[in-house]
Amino acid sequence: VQLQASGGGLVQAGGSLRLSCTASGGSSSTYCMGWFRQAPGREREIVAAISWGGASTYYADSVKGRFAISRDNDKNMVFLQMNSLKPEDTAVYYCAAGELYGLAYVLNEYDYWGQGTQVTVSS
Repeated sequence: VQLQASGGGLVQAGGSLRLSCTASGGSSSTYCMGWFRQAPGREREIVAAISWGGASTYYADSVKGRFAISRDNDKNMVFLQMNSLKPEDTAVYYCAAGELYGLAYVLNEYDYWGQGTQVTVSS
């Protein structure tokens, strides 16, 4: 499975961005999909995850109420709608796929990774 993330960019604080991730070379519908981020000098951390059927979701406390993860299995895509962005959301955002039916919360539960897309939030 190859993952291609897009949609990053530069936005002012309070603004919105929508990240997209397209899966190819396999069906993303049987995978848990997640979004992670990594800021300079910091470890990669989970932002949100969604189960294979979309019924279950997980959000890091830092993004609850501001970000929303969704997926379109017909198009093999997963999305991250980011609202009320803050400067501390600045990071490279990665999409990932894990071969399990539930939710995965940690890096080593994910089997495939995209290349990352930069999100920069100015104050």
